[in-house]
Amino acid sequence: MTAAPTLVAFDADDTLWHNERFFRLTQDRFAALLADHAETGDLDARLLAAERRNVGLYGFGVKGFTLSMIETAVEVTGGRLPGFVVAEILAAGREMLAHPIELLPHARDAVAAAADGGHRVMLITKGDLLDQERKLAQSGLGEMFDAVEIVSDKTAPTYARIFARHGQRPDRAMMIGNSLKSDVIPAIEAGAWGVHVPHDLTWALEHAEPPRTAPRFAEIADLSALPALLPRLAE
Repeated sequence: MTAAPTLVAFDADDTLWHNERFFRLTQDRFAALLADHAETGDLDARLLAAERRNVGLYGFGVKGFTLSMIETAVEVTGGRLPGFVVAEILAAGREMLAHPIELLPHARDAVAAAADGGHRVMLITKGDLLDQERKLAQSGLGEMFDAVEIVSDKTAPTYARIFARHGQRPDRAMMIGNSLKSDVIPAIEAGAWGVHVPHDLTWALEHAEPPRTAPRFAEIADLSALPALLPRLAE
C-alpha cells in the first residue's frame, strides 16, 4: 500500500479563485484600442508571441502582461503608438492589479477538508509577489494554510526545494491545480502526487498533455471531489 500524502498543496490562480478571465477581458479591451491597426486574431497571436519572449525576463503576472501589450502595440503601429493608447494600457494593468477576489466553487471547503483530514496544508503559487500577497489576503483563506510559497516559476526542482525546506518527503506530498504544465507535471516529476482540476480558461502557455500513465496522477472535475479523493490515494 502506498502511503497517503501528509502535505496537500494548492495552486491559487484559477484553482482557488478566478484570475484568467481578467486577462481575457483586458485582452478584449486591448484589441478594441488597436482595432484600426490589427485584426483581433493577428493581434492576439502577436501578443502571445511577446509574452512567450518576455516571460523569462518579466516573470508571470499582470506587470509582464502589461509590458507585453505595450510592446505589441508599438509593433503593430510601426512605432507610432499614440500616447493615449499607452495610458489606456497602463490603466488597464492597474485595474487588473486591483480587481476583487472571487473564490471558485468549493475552494474554501476543499482547503478545510484537507486540513480536517490531518494533512499539512500549503499554498504554492507563482507570479508577482505583491499581487499574489494581495490576492491571498483578500481571499480570506490565508489563515487556513500552514505555509505559503510564492515562486517565480514552478518546475520539478522548485517543488523539490519547497518539499525539502519544509521537511516533507515528495512521495508524501500532493499538488492540486488547474495547470498541467505548472501544477501537475513538475510536481509528479519531483516525486509528488499531481491532481488536475481543469478550468474553462487556461492561458496558452500553460497547456500540456495529461500524464495519464503516471501512477501519481489524478484528475477531478472540481474541488468538491477532493475530500473523496484524499483517502483513495492511499489504496
